[in-house]
Amino acid sequence: MRVIRVGTRKSQLARIQTDSVVTTLKTLYPGLQFEIIAMSTTGDKILDTALSKIGEKSLFTKELEHALEKNEVDLVVHSLKDLPTMLPPGFTIGAVCKRESPYDAVVFHPKFVGKTLETLPERSVVGTSSLRRAAQLQRKFPHLEFRSIRGNLNTRLRKLDEQQEFSAIILAAAGLQRMGWQNRVGQILHPEECMYAVGQGALGIEVRSKDQDILDLVGVLHDPETLLRCIAERAFLRHLEGGCSVPVAVHTAVKDGQLYLTGGVWSLDGSDSMQETMQANVHIPAQYEDGPEDDPQLVGITALNVPRRAQLAAENLGISLASLLLNKGAKNILDVARQLNDAH
Repeated sequence: MRVIRVGTRKSQLARIQTDSVVTTLKTLYPGLQFEIIAMSTTGDKILDTALSKIGEKSLFTKELEHALEKNEVDLVVHSLKDLPTMLPPGFTIGAVCKRESPYDAVVFHPKFVGKTLETLPERSVVGTSSLRRAAQLQRKFPHLEFRSIRGNLNTRLRKLDEQQEFSAIILAAAGLQRMGWQNRVGQILHPEECMYAVGQGALGIEVRSKDQDILDLVGVLHDPETLLRCIAERAFLRHLEGGCSVPVAVHTAVKDGQLYLTGGVWSLDGSDSMQETMQANVHIPAQYEDGPEDDPQLVGITALNVPRRAQLAAENLGISLASLLLNKGAKNILDVARQLNDAH
C-alpha cells in the first residue's frame, strides 16, 4: 500500500487540522495509507518575542518546507494565514480547504465572563499576538490596553486563566472551534469592529510544485469560493507588500457571482487608517477558458480544477484594491508602522 507522508506542526491545533484533512483524504482514497509527521518550527520555539518583531516571514513554515524539499514528507497542512504570499521556489499551495469562520473571537478571564470589550473596566489589558487586531481595536476601544501574548492556544488560555495580567485575549474563532472550545468564546468581532487576517480560517496544503501526482491528489480538496476569496486577499496583501509587521486586514464575500473585497491598513496605534471596497465578477463559465498556462500559480496557489479566468479576476481585484489604497497614501501609513515596529 502506498504511504503518503503528511507534515504538520506539533501543536494540538495543528494536529487537529491535519487529522481533519487526512480523514477526508482517507475517505477519498481508501487505497492509500497516510502517515503524519509532526515537527517544531521556529515560531513554536521563540515564545518570548512578539511575532511582528521576529521579522521572519516563514516562522511557522520553514522547517516543514525543508522536509518537503528533502522528500521526507509529500504534503504539509498549514493555517493559510501562516503562509507568505510569495512561496520559496519549488513549492505551491495545492489546495485551499473550505474556510471556517474567519472572524476573531474574544475570550474573557473567568471574572469577566459576560462582559464585552466595550464593558471591560478602564485600562483592562487585552492580550493579542497581532498588530492587525491591536491597531483596529485600540481605535475602537481607547479605554483598553493591548499587550503581546505568545504561545499556542493552550498556553495562551492558561496564561489568561492562571495569571492576573490579562482581562481578555483575542484569538481566531476558527482555532477555538476546531479545538472544541466554542464555550470559551465571549464575543465574536465582526468586520465593522475588526477585519480579519488574509487567509484566516482556511487551511492550505503545501506541496512540491512539480509533483503532479500529489497536486492531483490534493487538488480535489479545493473549495472554489474559499479559493477565490483567498486569492483576492493574498493578492491585496502581496501588492501592498504587507507582512505580519504591519497592520493590514481584509473582509471578503461572494454573492450572486460577485466577489467583494474590503481591505484596510492602519497605523500601529490605529489613529490613522484607510479602507476601501471593490468587487469583481467571478462567475465565469469554464467554456471560456484559454489553453493551459505555463505557470499555473497565482499568489502561490495552484488550482487546475477551478476556472482560470475566475482566479485571475480574483487576483486582479486584490491588486486593484491595493493600488487604490497606495494611490491614496497607504504606503506612508505602512512605512511609518514598519519603522515604529522596528524601533520598539
